[in-house]
Amino acid sequence: MLEDLTTAATPVSWPAAYPQGYAVVDVETTGLARDDRIISAAVYRLDARGEVEDHWYTMVNPERDPGPVWIHGLTSEMLEGAPFFHEVAEEFAARLADRVLVAHNAVFDWSMIAREYARVEREAPVRQRLCTIALSKELRLPLPNHKLESLAAHFGVVQQRAHHALDDARVLAEAFRPSLRAAARDGVRLPLLECRPLKEWSDSPAAPRIGRQSGGYPSGSWRPSRKRPACPYPNPGRYEEGKPLKQGMRVAFSGDTSVDRELLEDRAVEAGLHVATSLSRLTSLLVTNDPDSGTSKVVKARQFGTPVIDEAAFGQLLRDVEPATEG
Repeated sequence: MLEDLTTAATPVSWPAAYPQGYAVVDVETTGLARDDRIISAAVYRLDARGEVEDHWYTMVNPERDPGPVWIHGLTSEMLEGAPFFHEVAEEFAARLADRVLVAHNAVFDWSMIAREYARVEREAPVRQRLCTIALSKELRLPLPNHKLESLAAHFGVVQQRAHHALDDARVLAEAFRPSLRAAARDGVRLPLLECRPLKEWSDSPAAPRIGRQSGGYPSGSWRPSRKRPACPYPNPGRYEEGKPLKQGMRVAFSGDTSVDRELLEDRAVEAGLHVATSLSRLTSLLVTNDPDSGTSKVVKARQFGTPVIDEAAFGQLLRDVEPATEG
């Protein structure tokens, strides 16, 4: 919808409560787990009205196998001479300082960045983040899904190199500008979330490394895997749209999630839900970001009529889980 870009020419009464600057970020990584690493990062700095001030990009030697090269295109040979994270940490921090971090699936980018800083015993200077998926929902944009390419197409932004951090950050910055203006024009409250720096770090066996070594920074994970206790609440049945989750509900997950799967499952358990590893007629809810996929859980959910919601909606529901019925 190219006409949406004309909002730039429309006078906007800017809300005083809006942030004074943004750092639009994209990171490419070796994977999605806690011990995966950043292999490239890009930052577009924007002013209070979403206009680009400058941009920055770097590759990062992850000291391990680069992971899905077929997605990000960065091979071990390309990363071997790249700087280590501790060598770019200061410059990266300068790009983020005193700004709201903006990203598509922002919790993932923030989590990866926070972990990298924890590894080098520093804190990323980020106090708030804004997810463009959440913003598009607040604006009620008519998107077919929540992929970056769909958001870009809506605003007429052309992607040149998908999954290249610099181009993804550029695309997001160009799509964020009209989104921000639309929010300001309509008086929409920005979905800002607090960023809490991560400090916990425990050693674990190192993954296969590449290139020169950093001399002292451990490879590790956030905590040892553990068996979760049984859910103490009875299953109250299936989730009903428009109603809250209830303690004891059986929740299954399918496909990639922006939050580490184990962390997402931990949050569900802490809220009193039963995390199921498979899907059956007793499952209350399936959480997936790709409801059209052919995974066994999605197929079974269709067969059984199990309710399906995406990760963002599940995260909202986790904020207010109804207590289990006594007796």
